[in-house]
Amino acid sequence: MQRFKAPFNIRKKALYTMLFMQLALVALVGRIFYIQAFRGEEWQALAFEQQTRDRLIAPNRGSIYDRNMVGLAVTETVASVSVIYAQIRDLPVTAHTLARELNLDEYDVLEKISRRVALVRVASQVDKATADRLRGMNLPGVVIDEDIRRVYPFGFLASQVIGFVGRDNQGIIGLEAKYDAHLRGQPGRILTETDVAGRVLEHGRIYRVPPTDGYSLVLTLDVMLQAYAEQTIELLVREKNALRGVIILMNPQNGQIYALANKPDFDLNDPFTIQDPALAEIWDTFNQEEQMNKLNQMWRNFAINDTYEPGSTFKIVTSAAGIAEGIITTQSIFTCSGSMTVGGRQIKCWRSPRSHGAQSFLQGVQNSCNPVFMTVGEQLGAELFYDYLMRFGFREKTGIDLPGEAVGILYPLEKIGPVELATMAFGQSLTITPLQLVRAAATVINGGYLVTPHVGMRLLDSQGRIVEEFAPPRGEQILPAEVSETMRFILESVVSEGTGRRTYIPGFRVGGKTATSQKLPRGSGKYISSIMAFAPAENPQVVALVLIDEPTGAYYGGQVTGPVMQILLENTLPYLGIRPVFNEVELAVPGTAPVIVPHLRGLERAEAQRMLKEARLGFDIVGEGNTIIDQFPIPGELANQGERVLLRAQ
Repeated sequence: MQRFKAPFNIRKKALYTMLFMQLALVALVGRIFYIQAFRGEEWQALAFEQQTRDRLIAPNRGSIYDRNMVGLAVTETVASVSVIYAQIRDLPVTAHTLARELNLDEYDVLEKISRRVALVRVASQVDKATADRLRGMNLPGVVIDEDIRRVYPFGFLASQVIGFVGRDNQGIIGLEAKYDAHLRGQPGRILTETDVAGRVLEHGRIYRVPPTDGYSLVLTLDVMLQAYAEQTIELLVREKNALRGVIILMNPQNGQIYALANKPDFDLNDPFTIQDPALAEIWDTFNQEEQMNKLNQMWRNFAINDTYEPGSTFKIVTSAAGIAEGIITTQSIFTCSGSMTVGGRQIKCWRSPRSHGAQSFLQGVQNSCNPVFMTVGEQLGAELFYDYLMRFGFREKTGIDLPGEAVGILYPLEKIGPVELATMAFGQSLTITPLQLVRAAATVINGGYLVTPHVGMRLLDSQGRIVEEFAPPRGEQILPAEVSETMRFILESVVSEGTGRRTYIPGFRVGGKTATSQKLPRGSGKYISSIMAFAPAENPQVVALVLIDEPTGAYYGGQVTGPVMQILLENTLPYLGIRPVFNEVELAVPGTAPVIVPHLRGLERAEAQRMLKEARLGFDIVGEGNTIIDQFPIPGELANQGERVLLRAQ
């Protein structure tokens, strides 16, 4: 019998087939080994994700406190309502119930919960009572999770500084945006085991990954000084029917900001409601883009977001540069004829057609005489003057920890001719932010050092432990100490003998400089009135700026803002622990002798007001309550007659 022998080509194909199968098996084993050894955790996580439903747990957003740990932005626990489509048994009934309990449109709710997605959020920031009521209904597919809501206890206070959060609790403007990464924390998760259709397994496990709370932020702001600054500037804006106003209070030695007040402002608890009544009446006539532009204008922090021509307050820079370069001394003689011709153009003194005549430089600053500063600018020359502008940082941001800071707008050096140099020397033909002026003033009076203005002081964890301190180091010394000392002497004389006389406070040595700057276009009749002041002159602990934009009626800086600065410092200085020291002349003036501040804590408003009236003291109250819980100055302290006592009511 002859054995069958397969053709060669068949044996060859079988051999190749066997070899291919062996290679495929090796590849399969290798792939399994690779997955197990190198990607096992990844695939396990993917499988876990497919077999579970993931719900986020919002972390507690860190609070924002003033320097005395008074809460300015706090978080309260609320709830969120979501639905899992695969678990809903009756869509119409569920939609009807949710719409009724949450005060929502039933059609919108039905449309939302009909989406075939794993989880859809129906409502956020639901109050506890409503959330508990929904939990008790045990609606299939409806899940109630913890959520948070941002609350601003003082409403309008420091609104442009603090800022607010959106629906997702993410900071939108101000400190809420600047420090958002620190404040927001990390969300937690609730993981529930489900089948392939997304239904919760009857005996499935629930995994909970707790959230990480955000850090709390402590500010350099003082709620009492902030509230008083806001009350003060709001009264001035109303009285002068002005466009807006700003007050800044800062420590010139370290850049800590005690108060930064902007008026008009807005309610942090209702930031999308326009506050201008006239604008509110026609709000519906604007399209969405126009409305957003109006809201952005309302939210703007004029003190740092916008620039203006500073006018005569800028003369402190020209003065410091001239003294530092040895061009002038306090006794250098100048002559004012009412105007000065520069580059073929006649530039008037503010006193024109009258003149100041012959005067020393000290008197020229007291009189705020423009020709004096035009002469100093000319003697410095464009290049050296421009160098000082750079040293003072007018072409850079101050570095404040708030978003949207603007920088000064200056002529390029090559375009500064005689006319531009003359007008820049007395504060025209350049624009800076109000905060840039305050930093320049701080430099002039603190020994010549640049400081970094800031409102953030430190971060705290949920246990109150310090995580990080914010204390920007002192910057470069751009003026000699003796120049700073001379400038303090000159500016103190402006208050005691010059245009700042309305800022004089018995018992305190105050220095300052007023300004009245005409807005562009020239001849528009619109002005910005301002005053910069500091105290005590011998060792400045506070520098302040009061600025009013487009006042009606009287508009001279000394006349409009001088008395306001006097009231502001009269209350700020004792609050900061700086006590008056009266000389014999001041004590002899009727109504100057100090009085003892009475004990007011625990009293009702009416009784506290009666006692202050008897003591010949004024008052300002922060808070809506009827009981006085704190006061400044403290009981037993000495105060000037007429000084206003700051009260906090609850």
